[in-house]
Amino acid sequence: MASSKSKPASEWRRLLIKVSGEALMGDGDFGISQPTLQRVASEIVEVVRLGREVGLVIGGGNFLRGANNALTAVDRVAGDQMGMLATVMNAVAVAAQLRALGTEAVVLSAIDVPVICDRFTHRGALKHMSEGRVVLFAAGTGHPFFTTDTAAALRAVEMGCDALLKGTQVDGVYTADPNRDPNAKRYETLSHHEALAKDLGVMDATSIALARDNALPIVVFSIQSVGMLPKVARGEGLCTIVAD
Repeated sequence: MASSKSKPASEWRRLLIKVSGEALMGDGDFGISQPTLQRVASEIVEVVRLGREVGLVIGGGNFLRGANNALTAVDRVAGDQMGMLATVMNAVAVAAQLRALGTEAVVLSAIDVPVICDRFTHRGALKHMSEGRVVLFAAGTGHPFFTTDTAAALRAVEMGCDALLKGTQVDGVYTADPNRDPNAKRYETLSHHEALAKDLGVMDATSIALARDNALPIVVFSIQSVGMLPKVARGEGLCTIVAD
């Protein structure tokens, strides 16, 4: 795997990992699969053992999708608030699994959920990361109309991360949907500008623009491929690097 132009992967020290909520469902249609949760958490532990400081943002689609089907009258603001709560549930689950595997982890929320986790502060998050804890950033940005992709890019920039590792259902960025177009080609590398101009669906436009403006590389890989996360963190494995 090629490294980012700003810093080779071997020199990455602080990483932000973004994983969709759907990635935790395994073969199910809703909620969290315990074997999948354990597998994803164990791969995060491997990244920590590489000497990396790790932040994590998890989406909430594994819970919110079912709620949307039942609550079609929910407006966008209420729906996004439900999504924030779904990400808190996922973060609590992953943090608990990380601790069960012997790795310290803390959940920091962008909204107040004082009985369950602490509120996010920049200084507090930096302290936790520098002391070797995995920091799970929950509740997105704390505001509606912003995706968890945007939250991931924002936290990565705030924390001074060397790269944002985006775990998806496919092994990189393609010219078209590889599940629908057999002629789709995977990009090895791509600039932020190209990703925006070609509307390739890497992340939402706000996320990519924020990464571009702060020279943050985005590494897109398949979270479904067993063992791929630690490989990508080492600078190996199949992926697409979005960097200028």
